[in-house]
Amino acid sequence: MGIHANYEWRKISPDGVSCFFGYYDRNPWNLAQSLHLAMRIPQEERLPFPGETAEIGVIGEDGYEPLVTTRAWCHQQGCMELFLPRRPDCFIYNDYDLDDRKLVARIFRLGSGVVGRYELPIYAITPDGRYGVSLNFNRIPRRGYSYADAALPEEPHPADPDADGLRLIDLDSGEEKLIVSYRTMIERHPYAYSIGNRHIWLNHAIFNCDSSRVLWLFRQCDDPHDMRKGWMTFLYTSSLSGGDAACILPEVYWKGRISHQIWGRTPHEILVDANWSGDGSGAVVFDESRCPFHAERLSRGHGRASHMVCSPDGRYILSDSYPQDGLQTLILIDAESGRFETLGTFRHRQPESAPDDVRCDLHPRWSPDGRVVTVDSIHDGRRGIWLLELAPALEKLSGQ
Repeated sequence: MGIHANYEWRKISPDGVSCFFGYYDRNPWNLAQSLHLAMRIPQEERLPFPGETAEIGVIGEDGYEPLVTTRAWCHQQGCMELFLPRRPDCFIYNDYDLDDRKLVARIFRLGSGVVGRYELPIYAITPDGRYGVSLNFNRIPRRGYSYADAALPEEPHPADPDADGLRLIDLDSGEEKLIVSYRTMIERHPYAYSIGNRHIWLNHAIFNCDSSRVLWLFRQCDDPHDMRKGWMTFLYTSSLSGGDAACILPEVYWKGRISHQIWGRTPHEILVDANWSGDGSGAVVFDESRCPFHAERLSRGHGRASHMVCSPDGRYILSDSYPQDGLQTLILIDAESGRFETLGTFRHRQPESAPDDVRCDLHPRWSPDGRVVTVDSIHDGRRGIWLLELAPALEKLSGQ
C-alpha cells in the first residue's frame, strides 16, 4: 500500500536512497522556487552516531544534485538547512567543526561551495532573512531533535544561567546577542518551584509571520537519559529584544492536550493542535498578546497528533497526523469555514526496531506561492520527498 488519494503525488527525490527535508515549520525552497533542499542520510534504523555524516543537496528540474556533507543532523529536523532570503544563491546548514570542537552554521553558495559560517548553530531564520535564532543543542535530551556530536551535559541546569539561553544572530554581520537567558526564564516561570534539580532545555524556536517575534519551548524532565518518563512544557514568546519574554502556555495547558505549536496567520496568533474540549484534537488559535486567555477552534482534528502550518496568505492550513494503525493522513483545512479535504493517506513503513525519534513524519511544507506542498514519506520503503500541486484540492475545497 502506498498513497491513497484522489490527487497525483509525485516523488521528487531519487529512488533507492533515503532522502528527506525535515521539519514542518520552515521553507525548503529558494527564492525563485526552482530548488528544493534535501538531505540524503546513510540509514533510518537508529539515531546517528558521533561523526556519522549526511549529504545535503538540492532538487531541481534535473533531479537531485549532491552538494556538501554535515555531521550535525537528526532524523526529525535534518541539519536546519535553509536558503537565505537576502542571499538567494546561498543556504545555511548546521555542522560540527572538528577543529574547533563546536557546532556552527555554514554558508554554502551555489556554484562556489562553503563561503563562510556563523559561530553558532542556527535553529530558524526570520521570514525577511535578517535574523537567525540559536539555542544550546547540547542540552536537548531528545536526540532525534539534536546532534550526536552535541554531548548531553550531566548538569541539570546550565553552569551559568545568565550566559546561556536564546540568542539572536544578525545574518548580515554575524553579530550575536543573548536576548533571553535561562535566568530570566526561570524568574518568569509560572511555577519555578517545579524546576528544582530537573534537567532543563530549550527547543522549537520559531519566528512569526512579520519577523517581529519569536516563540520557543522551555522544557524540563527528571531523567534526560530516559525520555519515556516524560517531560513538562512551557511555551514562551518575546519580541526580538527579549525584554518582554513571558510564558504564554504553562504545562497545565499541555498535559496530553497539545501536540504541536506554530505561529498563525497574524503577528500575535499562535496555532496549536489542542484537545481542550475533550472531544478530540482540533486546529485551535489564540492571541498571545491577549489577557485573559481566549482560544478559538478553526477545525476539528483528524488523527493522533498533528503538525499544522498556515498557507502564506493565511487562508488554509496543512495538517498531517502521527502514524496510527500504520497510516498517516494529510488534510487541507479552510481556516475560515473549518471544511477540509484529504490530500492523501500514507502507509508508514518505519522499521519496528527503530526508536520513536527516528520515525518519518510527513512534516508538510508550503511553497512560498502557496501552490505546492511537499512531505517526507516512507510509504514506498525508503524515506523520500513527495510533491503535490494543490490547485485541484483548493478548487474542490472552495466549491464545497
